Amino acid sequence: MKYKTPSCPDKSRLGRVGGQAVLEGVMMKAGNRTVTSCRKEDGSIVVNDSTFVSVRKKHKILDIPLIRGVVNFIEMMKLSVTTLEASTAALGLEEEEETRFEKWLKKHFGLNITKFIMVIGVVLGLALSVALFMVLPSLVGMGIDWLVGGKLGLWRAVVEGIAKVAIFLLYLWLVSFMPEIKRTFMYHGAEHKTIATFEAGIELTPENCKEYTRYHPRCGTSFMFFMILLGIIAGLFIQFFLPDIKGIYYILIRLAILPLVVGIGYEFIMFAGKHDNFIIRMISAPGLWVQRITTKEPTLDMLEVAIVSTKCALRDEIPEFMEFYQSRAWEKKPASEERDEVSENDEGMATRAEEGAQATPSVCDIAENATLCEENGTQANEESAPIVMDNSRSTEDNTSAEDAPEAEE
Repeated sequence: MKYKTPSCPDKSRLGRVGGQAVLEGVMMKAGNRTVTSCRKEDGSIVVNDSTFVSVRKKHKILDIPLIRGVVNFIEMMKLSVTTLEASTAALGLEEEEETRFEKWLKKHFGLNITKFIMVIGVVLGLALSVALFMVLPSLVGMGIDWLVGGKLGLWRAVVEGIAKVAIFLLYLWLVSFMPEIKRTFMYHGAEHKTIATFEAGIELTPENCKEYTRYHPRCGTSFMFFMILLGIIAGLFIQFFLPDIKGIYYILIRLAILPLVVGIGYEFIMFAGKHDNFIIRMISAPGLWVQRITTKEPTLDMLEVAIVSTKCALRDEIPEFMEFYQSRAWEKKPASEERDEVSENDEGMATRAEEGAQATPSVCDIAENATLCEENGTQANEESAPIVMDNSRSTEDNTSAEDAPEAEE
């Protein structure tokens, strides 16, 4: 099945909202508003509403090109920890009773055990990323260079790049078989489809979102892959200007220029998300291909979760989304409340029917008026005529109103 790509008539919708897949849910961020929605085992949706103000808004110097990419990368790591903590709490995965170690953590560091584990996980994840995608490819390049007698030259950067891409794809492919990761990748697809539907200006329903693409140029997967490609180019420059550099010094220089690579990668991803031309599509294509691994086709109930997060995050900007939030439309009401509402509606309809019956003249009333008119003469008869004509016009107007929508469509 070929899915739709948003041909956005309203360019102001591009980049208005971004998101992240979490455990059994989706986080959406619009402006300072951050909303995480998760599906519980009983089928209900839990919504966690919070704000996240970027430090770039407080200090303008941090919002200049290249620097803002590094700041954004750090902030997104911090936000990821907070979001994962919110999803864990929403799903009820936190322990109820605190241990002595948890009390000690909270007293000295202000952290609960969940946040502590997440912080450790992020640190270990960053260390693993550096080891897998920087140190190991450099070792592969140095090893092959040694085998050919130091004759690789500029090709060493290419060999490292190929090794880096291979490790990255193999890592993503292997973790995609884990059941929890697979479901998270499905929620990742739900996030992308919902954003694509919103940017296309289409009503956000699970059925509509299902028709749209799960690949998005502003995805973090595309960002990571583009950084790998930039790393290859950076390696070529290092080999060109410092051809004799060896071992640990080469790795240290690669780490030193990492902020510059991150800054350039961020600027490109943001630019690609707001423009569509042949060059942008060609450069973005590898990252979109990798999203075939990191995003999976979601179910309708997963799309519903992503839609709830999107509407709640954008409620300050779109009036109908504010109505959705205030009515808490995602909450399923108990059957007793639904029955009460139905009975109230039935009573209201009955009351309105009685009022209408009282307001509408009966056949006897009309007959009595006609008799009076005959007794009072022609003038009274003319005054009673509009009652019948008004009813006739009302019927004609109703018929026209029923036909009007079809004509407009």
